[in-house]
Amino acid sequence: RAAKARRVVLVGASFIAMEVAASLIHRKLQVHVVAPEAVPMERVLGPQVGEHLRRLHERNGVVFHLQQSVVAIDERRVVLKDGNAIEADLVVIGIGVRPLIDLAERTGIKTDKGVLVNEYLETSIPEIYAAGDIARWPNPLTGDHIRVEHWVVAERQGQTAARNILGGRERFDVVPFFWTTQYDFTLNYVGHAETWDKLDLKGSIEEHDCKLSFRRGGKTLAVATIGRDRESLESELAMERAVQAV
Repeated sequence: RAAKARRVVLVGASFIAMEVAASLIHRKLQVHVVAPEAVPMERVLGPQVGEHLRRLHERNGVVFHLQQSVVAIDERRVVLKDGNAIEADLVVIGIGVRPLIDLAERTGIKTDKGVLVNEYLETSIPEIYAAGDIARWPNPLTGDHIRVEHWVVAERQGQTAARNILGGRERFDVVPFFWTTQYDFTLNYVGHAETWDKLDLKGSIEEHDCKLSFRRGGKTLAVATIGRDRESLESELAMERAVQAV
């Protein structure tokens, strides 16, 4: 589709949407991004990184329509809630996923924005397990149930669940991680912080040389690094040791 398109509208400002935007800009297409938030990816990465990414994309030609939503899509355009319309040959929607939990609910398995599992990935019904994007498991560092949409997590959970189905009793205590590359910008993220009360920044985001620590209650829940791969690995190792100590 992109090979024949000239104007593209991306709905959403998630990691996938932003990576698609960078990819399509490399193809010399006109790219517009529509999203409800005021700062892209602020909820996950904080306002400083979000603003940097917005400026980075704008310098490369992306046009943002923030604090907006889509009310209609037809063959030639996308209509926004403020009444403005954007001409488009291609529309890409990257607004997240909703877990399909109907089957679990019908069988009486406990759910909460996903299928609830214990540290062994076992559901509330013994000998029934869940893994992957649908599973919400207890984070050993906080006790909160979390759900992570990343293929590495899904792959490793599947392996752990399989061993436990075969009679093992293995905790799933892997520290989640992901990364994103957009233009010349690469960010690595380890841990999981849905909310935080303190964000420590060391270094410079603009110079692509920094470390951000997402903290809550004095505890580091996640670390994002730009241009500091060694510190990312060291942070991951520290979290693994903290988990093993629980």
